[in-house]
Amino acid sequence: MSKGHAKHQERHHGLSQFGKDLIRRCGSKCELCEAHGVKLTVYEVPPIAADPNYDQCIMICDICSSQLDNPKTIDPSYWRFLASIMWSDLAPIKIISVALLKHLETTEDWAAELRDQVYIQQEEQDWLDQIDLFG
Repeated sequence: MSKGHAKHQERHHGLSQFGKDLIRRCGSKCELCEAHGVKLTVYEVPPIAADPNYDQCIMICDICSSQLDNPKTIDPSYWRFLASIMWSDLAPIKIISVALLKHLETTEDWAAELRDQVYIQQEEQDWLDQIDLFG
């Protein structure tokens, strides 16, 4: 078995260890769009730590995941729900929301207006400064 494969398996095992806690936290719905009754996967909010970190993970649906994984597929109108979730008390949800707004504000006035409204604490800003979603 290659070292890369072994490392991937180890990371996957680490993520699945707290998967049940994430499912409980999210109430079995996407922590971004709030879709329920859909398949959910763990999404690690960048930057990705060497070891999986519960406090940097969210549960998201396939639609959110596919758009985050492939920026060319992003449908700006789909992300209008950011207006409500950007106020989340959960740091990884708030951080990914603001990072998405930052990306969308280059073409969407509504995203720029929302980003201007959100309050960011210094530690959240430090986290945001490390994120380049679509580098």
